[in-house]
Amino acid sequence: QVQPVESGGGLVQPGGSLRLSCAASGRTFRGYAMGWFRQTPGKEREFVAGISWSGDSTYYTDSVKGRFTISRDNAKDTVYLQMDSLKPEDTAVYYCAAGKNDPRTIPKAYGYDYWGQGTQVTVSS
Repeated sequence: QVQPVESGGGLVQPGGSLRLSCAASGRTFRGYAMGWFRQTPGKEREFVAGISWSGDSTYYTDSVKGRFTISRDNAKDTVYLQMDSLKPEDTAVYYCAAGKNDPRTIPKAYGYDYWGQGTQVTVSS
């Protein structure tokens, strides 16, 4: 069983930066695409960013393009989400997920089989 474990969340001021990490617990992330999603109370889980197994292809929702960067280190079995120029509307619980390495499903929540517990990101002055 693949178990993603997120870390790095916290409180940051608008315009600040955070880097989230997602490490594999249990089985490796080998062969899986990885994604970051976020959710606020009363709303559906939203795709934020995704990356193919090789790392050659990345995907972003429009609202984070140019501000967030997803990357992975397969030797360390870890995925990262660098978040810059943070805005209050980025406040959410952020989830890491592992799923099928298919460009058609990487931006879709249904393409992921394994989810982490989430880490809270709060952007506030």
